[in-house]
Amino acid sequence: MKKSIGILSPGVALGTAGGAMSSKFFLMALATFFSFAQVVIEANSWWSLGMNNPVQMSEVYIIGAQPLCSQLAGLSQGQKKLCHLYQDHMQYIGEGAKTGIKECQYQFRHRRWNCSTVDNTSVFGRVMQIGSRETAFTYAVSAAGVVNAMSRACREGELSTCGCSRAARPKDLPRDWLWGGCGDNIDYGYRFAKEFVDARERERIHAKGSYESARILMNLHNNEAGRRTVYNLADVACKCHGVSGSCSLKTCWLQLADFRKVGDALKEKYDGAAAMRLNSRGKLVQVNSRFNSPTTQDLVYIDPSPDYCVRNESTGSLGTQGRLCNKTSEGMDGCELMCCGRGYDQFKTVQTERCHCKFHWCCYVKCKKCTEIVDQFVCK
Repeated sequence: MKKSIGILSPGVALGTAGGAMSSKFFLMALATFFSFAQVVIEANSWWSLGMNNPVQMSEVYIIGAQPLCSQLAGLSQGQKKLCHLYQDHMQYIGEGAKTGIKECQYQFRHRRWNCSTVDNTSVFGRVMQIGSRETAFTYAVSAAGVVNAMSRACREGELSTCGCSRAARPKDLPRDWLWGGCGDNIDYGYRFAKEFVDARERERIHAKGSYESARILMNLHNNEAGRRTVYNLADVACKCHGVSGSCSLKTCWLQLADFRKVGDALKEKYDGAAAMRLNSRGKLVQVNSRFNSPTTQDLVYIDPSPDYCVRNESTGSLGTQGRLCNKTSEGMDGCELMCCGRGYDQFKTVQTERCHCKFHWCCYVKCKKCTEIVDQFVCK
């Protein structure tokens, strides 16, 4: 399955004619150009496949149609090569990205940073250029989303290169239970997600010991943490057989955990994420050596989080002005913490809900509509 991805590095030929000063200015201009190019690259992400994208439009999705990959914004060169080789996979890469984005927004719905998306191919905006614990979670949950989507697509027969899971029978499964059915192909989902998601990071070349190299290591670590969380939470599911449901026989298979469970696990890892730094050998090590070293399933970060209280164009923070808050809560969703001490405004709104539902034979449920006036609070 592994395929090598070529990395093109621009070569520069400096003539001997010109003095050392002109060469110096040329190199400075070249460095400036590549710094700008790096910002442009960072502004695009494969996460955009989870937004409104041609890959999710069935009329564009035609196997062998070269324009598909060229229409997809945010792909690195290696990811475009994989797109050309596995075009039927791209729809599910997009579904995985969408799953990750939605789960991120659910997990942070009561936080100052609520995983808001912006209207461009960066998806989350400039805040992802900071190596914070929020960035760590986003990389992990999106990588997990791809494993989830690819594994399920294999099981459902949607992809030409994989099918049902071939996982070995668990040793602790009772002998008289059958190991079969069509399980989620988590091995394939994990391998392809690793190849595709990590491609961008592995293509980037930076000087050993630089901030950029630390960021690459951080991203790769968190991608792997997300994938492993999906892999490790997968479990055996069984179905009973027998007369009148006696369950005298069971057929079992490997099944993905509900993605909410994956999101909950990664949120716990976010809360305990490890602050890291580069050592002299160019490896990430923990800032506080008194703590246990993070495992491959833990999240890591290299930068402190920006101030999410106020809008800041340079960091990408959207601030909390206008966010709903809970007046009675003492948690992060409470008005005191959510509004960062700025206070809040109160207003009344009308809510309509279904109520007094009754089942009618046969077979439908009929409900009335009830309205009530409720108080809501928004941050100043």
